[in-house]
Amino acid sequence: MTIASAPGRSIRRQETGRPDLLGFEIWGRIDKADIAWMAGQVQDAFAKADVIDIILVMHHYDGAEMGAVFDMESLKAQARSVFHVRRYAVVGAPAWAKAMITLMSPLSPVEARAFPLDDLDEAWRWVRSAA
Repeated sequence: MTIASAPGRSIRRQETGRPDLLGFEIWGRIDKADIAWMAGQVQDAFAKADVIDIILVMHHYDGAEMGAVFDMESLKAQARSVFHVRRYAVVGAPAWAKAMITLMSPLSPVEARAFPLDDLDEAWRWVRSAA
C-alpha cells in the first residue's frame, strides 16, 4: 500500500509495518524533486532510528535526470547510509545496477542484495529478517 508519493510520482513510499524499514517503488524516470523527496524520507528515518533497512522495487525504471543523480540531499543520504543502513534490497534493477551492487556489497558494511522482480517476495523476506 502506498503511503506517500514524491512530487513527480516516480517514487512511492510503501507501508512496511516497521518504522525502521523503508520501502520505495520506482515507476518511470526519476527527476530531481523526486530524488530529493526520497532523500528526505531516508534522512527522517535516520533521525528516528540508529539503523534502518531499505527495499527499493524498480517496476518500470526509466533512468534519472542528471540533476537527480547529483542532488546534494541525495548524496548526503547516501553518505550517511554507510553508517545507518543494515540491509538494502534492490528488486528489478537494471543489469548495470545489479552488477554494481554485487561488486560493492562485500566492500561495504551495508548488506546489499539485488533480486529479480520475479523474486519480490524473497526480497521482502530477506530484508525483513534483519530485524
